[in-house]
Amino acid sequence: MPFAEGSFDAAMAIMTVHHWPDLRRGLSELRRVARRQVVFTWDPVHRPQLWLLEEYLPEIRELEHARFTPLPEVADALDAHTVLPFPIPHDFTDGFQIAYWRRPEFYLDPVVRQASSTFAQLPPSVVEPAIARLRADLDSGAWHRRHADLLGRQSVDYGYRLLIADG
Repeated sequence: MPFAEGSFDAAMAIMTVHHWPDLRRGLSELRRVARRQVVFTWDPVHRPQLWLLEEYLPEIRELEHARFTPLPEVADALDAHTVLPFPIPHDFTDGFQIAYWRRPEFYLDPVVRQASSTFAQLPPSVVEPAIARLRADLDSGAWHRRHADLLGRQSVDYGYRLLIADG
């Protein structure tokens, strides 16, 4: 980055490090230019995973597992001193993929799906039949019966973490 060492009080990376071609180099740059670093990411080995991946689109799981670095490796590369769980609230307003874990009807909306890099990378021949199955399960009530335990929850820990380091 074209900034002097220690130019900033803090640098933040939000759901982006999995897109970086060289994670260690990128995190090293965050540490170089800022006195504090914060990274919001996802741990691909965390369980449970979102029902959408388990029941409708395992292709998303495969894609995510191929591009997300396991959390301990990210924390080590950042030299994070703090790793905080980030449970996702049921009414989370940030529309990233996991935000609709208790509002499955949102996944039926093509605009919502287009805002997700994983949906955008999968071919329609994979996504459309899965969404048709979800629509059918919502219409029949099968989804609500299968996930009745989620409907009363306020938040779920799906493995999202906030990593904090001081450069």
